[in-house]
Amino acid sequence: MCGIVAAVAARNIVPVLIEGLTRLEYRGYDSAGLALLKPTLTRLRSVGRVAELALQANGQTAHHGIAHTRWATHGVPSERNAHPHVSAGLAVVHNGIIENYVELRRELLAAGYVFTSDTDTEVIAHLIQHTLQSAPDLFAAVRLAIARLTGAYAIAVLREGDDGIVVARHGAPLLLGLGTDGNYAASDAAALLQVTRRMIYLEDGDVAEIRGDAVRIVGAGGTAARVPADRPVHESTLSADDVELGDYRHYMQKEIFEQPQALAATLEMIGGAQTLSPNLFGVAAPEMLSGVRSVLILACGTSYHSGLVARYWIEQLAGIPCSVEIASEYRYRVSVPNPEQLVVAISQSGETADTLASVKHARALGMGRTLAICNVPESAIVRECALRFLTRAGPEIGVASTKAFTTQLAALFLLAVTLAKQAGRLSAEQEAEHLAALRHLPVAVQKVLALEPEIKAWAARFADKQHALFLGRGHHYPIALEGALKLKEISYIHAEGYPAGELKHGPLALVDKDMPVISIAPNDALLEKLKSNLKEVAARGGELYVFADADSAVDAEDGVHVLRLPEHYGLLSPVLHVVPLQLLSYHVALVKGTDVDKPRNLAKSVTVE
Repeated sequence: MCGIVAAVAARNIVPVLIEGLTRLEYRGYDSAGLALLKPTLTRLRSVGRVAELALQANGQTAHHGIAHTRWATHGVPSERNAHPHVSAGLAVVHNGIIENYVELRRELLAAGYVFTSDTDTEVIAHLIQHTLQSAPDLFAAVRLAIARLTGAYAIAVLREGDDGIVVARHGAPLLLGLGTDGNYAASDAAALLQVTRRMIYLEDGDVAEIRGDAVRIVGAGGTAARVPADRPVHESTLSADDVELGDYRHYMQKEIFEQPQALAATLEMIGGAQTLSPNLFGVAAPEMLSGVRSVLILACGTSYHSGLVARYWIEQLAGIPCSVEIASEYRYRVSVPNPEQLVVAISQSGETADTLASVKHARALGMGRTLAICNVPESAIVRECALRFLTRAGPEIGVASTKAFTTQLAALFLLAVTLAKQAGRLSAEQEAEHLAALRHLPVAVQKVLALEPEIKAWAARFADKQHALFLGRGHHYPIALEGALKLKEISYIHAEGYPAGELKHGPLALVDKDMPVISIAPNDALLEKLKSNLKEVAARGGELYVFADADSAVDAEDGVHVLRLPEHYGLLSPVLHVVPLQLLSYHVALVKGTDVDKPRNLAKSVTVE
């Protein structure tokens, strides 16, 4: 989870690079660096904050430069592992993971290249330098070199004596910015809004050269003759301040509709990957995850619900037991420590007091295999854990968590598949299927968001309701819990989530015409049993609101309202089914006139017990 900024301009680009990195800090990083042509190569690197790098760069001037924030995957956070990496007078910054770096490193060592870091990125620098021996120029050398890379990457390359910077992408995002006094590149538009709103989004396989007065792009199908690729110029509508409300009525609505982009950003590292690497979770992950015999998930609130979904995934895919505990309860009971257990702490803010305390308690018991799944880099929980995965949801302002939840689910599914692979329970075909489903997830969620008008119509019927019941089965039961939590948080309607099979064990006594029952009905192995549960509700005069898959055989009739999602999504179906529940809660709150973004008595980050 790192950031790239590159610039070639008539102005001094050092402040542009530093400001760009500052705007990418939310992505998460542990070191930062930049390379400038002055005209010889000058490299500055720092472990820690961009502000520390800015102090080093104070007084520097240059018209060509690349900059980077790094999150360690190969090699510990240190200055020697920080980007840019160099080979003679050439420098490279890189986002992503190079899966065949070991073979390339061995080959380059034999050719006489000296490695000074533990990263996979340094392989790229030496490979391009080596290719320059036979390539006519830097642009051609980059194209030839990336043809040998396996994995995901976005790179920016500069070299002494060249007037331009060459960039390329596969899997990891990269865009160009067209300015009035120069041209730029970055991994995120937010980094370039300071200088331009005119953006070109590169496609997989693209190689581009940026100069002060022009850019040129060759696509994956281009030739050595540099046949230009036709990439449209977009006028960015993003605000320079990524916490502005924009055209949305509330932050919660904005954040619900940001979920496709948030999921795409969270899954960026697998965009072009052919296989999953445990390094996604940190430098020590290969060793720590290989010995895992069970998983303990610690979380609160919405994050606890994401953990409950993950339990189904981990036990089904990886075949290892998984328990999920409310963090505020875990550390106050006598538990049995297990050093081989992976402790997963989930928190949007990374400052949740109960979750942080429970992780410290687990570590005190000798459980050192700890993983943070969090949306905020450098937060307390991230610092406390040995491993980490940052959900790239961006700032979440609304108290009722939405995009943080779905990105947590994406991260947890990645963890489940990775553990399955580590346990030898994942075939190459299954791995490819899971990767394809994850890549399509943002598009699938976008289709669900199109159902908002129908959901809004349903919400009007909740205006006078005081209670609601949410039903789900299997890995959709936690989604029922999450739907109930959202409704109670922002509309103040008392709501409960239940496994549908538990109806006759108590909740059915509450069902009448004044208590709406919301059910999740995916077309899975439990659908027929769920339909029987729904008949029990209808027979008692209950009003049913059913979110079904397109092929779920649940029909609308008197007292039964059915809304069909565009597609069934298998194991990842919970990610899709929670979105209409978020929209329902939002529109019910609007009908009731409550404060959507700042519900009474609640805070965004729970930093005290």
